[in-house]
Amino acid sequence: MISGERLMRGQISLAVAVLVGLQVVGLWAMQDTTQIHPGMGGSPHVRTEWAVAGANISIEYGRPYLKGRTIGKDLVPYGEVWRAGADEATTLTIDKTLIFGNVTVLPGTYTLWVMPAADQWLLIVNKQTGQWGTMYDASNDLGRAEMMLEELSEPVEQHTFSIDEKVNGGVLKIEFGTTRASIKFSTYSRISF
Repeated sequence: MISGERLMRGQISLAVAVLVGLQVVGLWAMQDTTQIHPGMGGSPHVRTEWAVAGANISIEYGRPYLKGRTIGKDLVPYGEVWRAGADEATTLTIDKTLIFGNVTVLPGTYTLWVMPAADQWLLIVNKQTGQWGTMYDASNDLGRAEMMLEELSEPVEQHTFSIDEKVNGGVLKIEFGTTRASIKFSTYSRISF
């Protein structure tokens, strides 16, 4: 026979396991990645979509592989604007206003670029869309915002965008090699009385 206290501990453990499982399933379901095409030089192109704090966010980008190259030298050159992917310019599509640092991005489609350096990366949101990834035009910049840098203990072989959801927004992350560049963003909704 099982004692009442032992039975209660077992039920509590089961309830905690179910809640953790539901939370993991819920977080997993917030991101959906679809391959668009295999890419020109072997960098597959994907569309990754998230539902974050009431906003639908989609990023389309080429995912180059490191292949023994070094960020800052052979790939993603420091001090130069980079397409944040491969081939075509990386696109961001949103249905709610997002705020990255001091840059307010209204619903629509934009291109994302970064300017990497050894100690800081800048996220660049640009109004021009549909161009090849080497056709950057700074006159179309909506704005630039500083990204936080972290060194990863294990290298990420394939360039990856991800979003961690936070209250009223999230954190956009770019991981490649041993670099993680991230920036917090918030969602904005007009409140009318």
